[in-house]
Amino acid sequence: MTLRTEGLRKAFGGVVALDGADVEFLPGKVNALIGPNGSGKTTFFNCVTGMIKPDEGRIFFGERDLTGRAPHVVARAGVGRTFQLCRVFPRMTAVENVLAAVRPGGLLRGLRSAHRRSEIERAHNWLTRLGIEHLAEAEARNLSWGQQKLLELAGVLMGEPQTILLDEPAGGVNPALLDRIGTLVRELNSEGRTFVIVEHNMDLVMSISDHIVVFDRGRPIAAGPPERIRTDERVLGAYLGV
Repeated sequence: MTLRTEGLRKAFGGVVALDGADVEFLPGKVNALIGPNGSGKTTFFNCVTGMIKPDEGRIFFGERDLTGRAPHVVARAGVGRTFQLCRVFPRMTAVENVLAAVRPGGLLRGLRSAHRRSEIERAHNWLTRLGIEHLAEAEARNLSWGQQKLLELAGVLMGEPQTILLDEPAGGVNPALLDRIGTLVRELNSEGRTFVIVEHNMDLVMSISDHIVVFDRGRPIAAGPPERIRTDERVLGAYLGV
């Protein structure tokens, strides 16, 4: 399904973070959302996923209007999301973190007993798929930053989202793990999942994206395939400072 916005606007006091943003991402593709710092990318993600409410405009996923809906409603509709700063439970094991993503109420002692065997198997399968099954019994606080990013993604995937929003997946990640993340995105996309990625690493963006939307001052100024974005004068002026 298509994720799109119409006239999305959000201000924080006198600062306008989103200024009438009309955006449409391509379903079944790897989309990227790029732009200079302060251009509204994370605010856009927060509005789309229900973390904050837009002041104006609409958010649609397919024919469903998700404007102002709570995060759990957006997730159930089929939109999953990771964050710039990993949101994991540091004193829970990796597998418990993944299970908690689909049973958020079961965070007390005896968490595992509240889960069907099939859910536990699925959690281990996702940890294996993402290459961190060997850390299943390790507490999340003992995982590296990159491993925590993979753990957070495993939790998102447990919800079987149709569209996944990744907020700076390359931030603080070593080159080897960065290559792994790029490969995973492409593999998961080939299985039918749509991605929207906010990222500053242009090598990653240009290598895995099918469609790129460029933000500046709270609204899109360009959209298209990587080869077009590379030479767009508006992008060079706003994003690269040329």
